[in-house]
Amino acid sequence: MATKSEINSGNWLNDLIGEMREQEATIKKGGGEKRIAREHEKGKLTARERIAKLTDSNTEFYELGLWAGFEMYEEEGGCPAGGVVTGIGTVSGRKCMIVANDATVKAGAWFPITAKKNLRAQEIAIENHIPLIYLVDSAGVFLPMQDQIFPDKDHFGRMFRNNAVISAKGIPQIAAIMGSCVAGGAYLPIMSDEALIVDGTGSVFLAGSYLVKAAIGESVDNETLGGATTHTEISGVTDYKMKDDQECLATIRDLVDKLGPYKTAGFNRKEAKDPVRPASDIFSIVPESRTAPYDMYEVLDCIVDEGSITEFKKGYGQTLITTYARIDGWSVGIVANQRTISKSKSGEMQIGGVIYSDSADKAARFIMNCNQKKIPLIFLQDVTGFMIGKRSEHGGIIKDGAKMVNAVSNSTVPKITIVVGNSYGAGNYAMCGRAYDPRFMYAWPTANIAVMSGASAAKTLTQIQISAMKKKGEEISDEDQDKIMKEITERYNKQTDVRYAASHLWVDGIIHPVETRDRISNAIACADLNPEIPEFKTGVIQV
Repeated sequence: MATKSEINSGNWLNDLIGEMREQEATIKKGGGEKRIAREHEKGKLTARERIAKLTDSNTEFYELGLWAGFEMYEEEGGCPAGGVVTGIGTVSGRKCMIVANDATVKAGAWFPITAKKNLRAQEIAIENHIPLIYLVDSAGVFLPMQDQIFPDKDHFGRMFRNNAVISAKGIPQIAAIMGSCVAGGAYLPIMSDEALIVDGTGSVFLAGSYLVKAAIGESVDNETLGGATTHTEISGVTDYKMKDDQECLATIRDLVDKLGPYKTAGFNRKEAKDPVRPASDIFSIVPESRTAPYDMYEVLDCIVDEGSITEFKKGYGQTLITTYARIDGWSVGIVANQRTISKSKSGEMQIGGVIYSDSADKAARFIMNCNQKKIPLIFLQDVTGFMIGKRSEHGGIIKDGAKMVNAVSNSTVPKITIVVGNSYGAGNYAMCGRAYDPRFMYAWPTANIAVMSGASAAKTLTQIQISAMKKKGEEISDEDQDKIMKEITERYNKQTDVRYAASHLWVDGIIHPVETRDRISNAIACADLNPEIPEFKTGVIQV
């Protein structure tokens, strides 16, 4: 975990991190101080307060998806953190995925991004065999957007389907009804292995009292309809009646403490050694300019255990680093984009951050080796794409790139991706972007995810727009061209900003660079909880 001195050191990067930390502090307040006070008046804790009491003291809560929904629903009043807090915490000594509805945000209602975030949490739990704890406090689907939440494969209903799948896999699920639990959402806690309900504040029913009155003419209050007494003493829907939030959270801790034994994958780990350089040195290594070269080996010196590097094909395909190493004691295989200028075997100068045929070929072979040896893979992305031009096309760059993508696609060992800087085009894919199922994917504040760089895209889009206007007979002045260029650049830059990526859950979180080692170690510790590693196979590969 990053120390306070490391987090506060730096220059331009520290300013960027400081700006993001201020925004994160606002996001963590959810619906704001007034709404927090309102929850306290009801005798309820907030989602984050519940998590703090649920997890073991002096342990880290690894939050995921904090930026979900950022600047996405401004007309609806916003949806900070997607209206739900998710992450991995230690409960009674056991790593658990925690999903806690934030009732300060639209009474915990589900927006489209809420569904996506919940499904991502379940996906992580399934992939890593991590027990799930749901702290339920939600008014259900946000009705004005129901068409974007309800019917499709990756919408609201998929979560209940996942409940059943998770249970069938033997992954424990514990749900606590600590507030509203309405309509379809009622199935989530009841499809879990065990359900707790807080007396006086918790309620669960398919339809509330107003809808019951409107639909069938029956008059009944919500407590009688679906409160704690009803469901623990009459219907038998829930298993434990809790007097308040504190007792409920303590009981969950007790249930987790009594979980049975579990197997692990047994990934290789030895006693950790500190990196050769302090993590704070990253500030002086990574340049502010996206096009400036820097040495990725120096970044690795700040992350991997000292003396642990055993590099694979060091002198070949030098725009990609492929190396075995240890991170916090864990044996890993690292695939990292090298940003320095190098020479190919033929003497050709190679641009840093670009994947050439030889580097793609090398990476594919290395990824296969790691799968053969059951070694987790770490991808450090700062890639502008594959090399273009006549020489590359004649050399078979598409064939070699396809080979690397094939290896990444079929890889069965855990993959963890860190976006350090650029993540453009097919380079994003080959370096295990979101579409290639990394177990965890994080980004530094310096990350930029797009089809191409902002400068290239803006020029291309501007040329297309001006050409279309000229075909219509419109006269375009230099001033008009500059205005079009500026508008397109601003729009594109916003869409490539890491906060935009995190708001859409293209990454699991924006992390401080000095936290990289700790995040990777925790990710492998989670992956180690799943003992099942399928056999590695590839399809047809052109050689």
